[in-house]
Amino acid sequence: MKNFEHYKRGYYMPPEKSTKWVEKEYVDKAPIWCSVDLRDGNQALIVPMNLDEKLEFFKELVRIGFKEIEIGFPAASETEYEFCRTLIEKDMIPDDVTIQVLTQARPHIIKKTFEAIDGAKNAIVHLYNSTSYAQRTQVFKKSQEEILQLAVDGAKLLNQMAEEHGVNYPFEYSPESFTGTEIDYALEVCNAVIKEWKPTPDRKVIINLPATVEMSLPHVYASQIEYMSEHLIDRENVILSLHPHNDRGCGVADAELGILAGADRIEGTLFGNGERTGNVDIITLAMNMFTHGVDPELDLSDIPKLTELYERVTNMHVYERSPYTGKLVFAAFSGSHQDAIAKGMKYREDQGDGMWTVPYLPLNPEDIGRKYDGDVIRINSQSGKGGIGYILQSKYGFDLPAKFREDLGYTVKDVSDKAHKELSAAEVLDIFQRTYVNIEGPVQMLECHFVQGDGISTEITIMKYGEKKVYHGKGNGRLDAVSNAIKKHFDIDFKIICYEEHALQVGSNSQAVAYVGLEGKDGIVTWGAGIKDDIIDASVYALISAINRTGVL
Repeated sequence: MKNFEHYKRGYYMPPEKSTKWVEKEYVDKAPIWCSVDLRDGNQALIVPMNLDEKLEFFKELVRIGFKEIEIGFPAASETEYEFCRTLIEKDMIPDDVTIQVLTQARPHIIKKTFEAIDGAKNAIVHLYNSTSYAQRTQVFKKSQEEILQLAVDGAKLLNQMAEEHGVNYPFEYSPESFTGTEIDYALEVCNAVIKEWKPTPDRKVIINLPATVEMSLPHVYASQIEYMSEHLIDRENVILSLHPHNDRGCGVADAELGILAGADRIEGTLFGNGERTGNVDIITLAMNMFTHGVDPELDLSDIPKLTELYERVTNMHVYERSPYTGKLVFAAFSGSHQDAIAKGMKYREDQGDGMWTVPYLPLNPEDIGRKYDGDVIRINSQSGKGGIGYILQSKYGFDLPAKFREDLGYTVKDVSDKAHKELSAAEVLDIFQRTYVNIEGPVQMLECHFVQGDGISTEITIMKYGEKKVYHGKGNGRLDAVSNAIKKHFDIDFKIICYEEHALQVGSNSQAVAYVGLEGKDGIVTWGAGIKDDIIDASVYALISAINRTGVL
């Protein structure tokens, strides 16, 4: 590929080794979550949300359990300002929820921001200015000292405005483009801001270290975070926050390793919406913790409902393979995968200890509002007997013998292959019923009577090619007697190699189903099923169905 020599690594390593985070295995507790959907996410939309859409989204964020929500940049536009005032004046912010507002380190913007949050019970004022080498030299054309002074002046003005307004709001500072900033310089700027704000245990300072542009492998970001965490002054009174973006596709990894490295707080969005490739996806982060047995402290038990709202108010689309939330992320089309899932579910039902260990499924889809019949076992030409059998059993109550499932599997796959489409559970049921169940023609059972004596005798009335006749037979059991009568009078030879029956537990409890497998002289096995109110009738109809399907009459 041409022009690779025009690029170089734009990040800066810490001035000392910072790799203690490597010793940690997993994220063992939830960070402080801050949703930036209504600000960072909203500004990245082709058509930003209107007031009503923002209000609906805000309510959903509260329902999910976010205690900190960045609602916008109120000095940026009247729409942002109006949204902030609506939340406050209509008393829509619960007492345990803190709104966050963003402001540049510019006096008139800071003043407008404090006007916007006047009357808010709980608010975080988020101050930022860019500190990266590229921004300093190309955009602002200022020295390190001048950029540091800009941050300090902004911090001082926040103190002044808080005093004038008589509020005690906590403050947050972000050295924007942190990942492109010399780490020792970023530390110098952050510590200068902390000195101005003088945090206390009751009024901590948030220092937010954004991967405004993701520039490195995740372990580099983690080392940068660890260095900052260990060298920030008043660290016990500092909440260390991360705001990862996803330019290299590693936003989630950046956040997780950053937490291991000392971060206390995460800013991100639902579904990863945001500028360019997006912000870190809080849903993925939370669900990754959930699958490790750690409470993420967010309620994500109805992902379909959340997805519907998100897509409607943002006009964005959740990618089908997006972790946990995409429509296909639990889908198993592969026959071997379906078989393993079906067996895993059976094992869990029969002898599981309550822990989730089903193959190919990192979590129980039902825990996030998904359904097995539509989300997990999906039927197409790649599917196998295990998945198809599981669909019939779990949704409709048919527990087919293993070899019958295999035969049905080939039948269903053939239909899907020729139609070039996925089949729904209802379509699979229809194929099963049309192909195997109560098949009439050329033989149709009209009546069947039994007498018990020396064995079982039967008298059956059958319509064969439109001709009605009565036949007699004898056997060890009812099905054997009917089988012998048909063999004798129809001059055909077969043996019953499989017979199973059970009550139908799904749908109508009054019906029974029977399955019969016949092996002809050529060794070919033909299957039939019967469904009737009486189990004996069901077994006879299963036998007749199999005979009709052999094609020997």
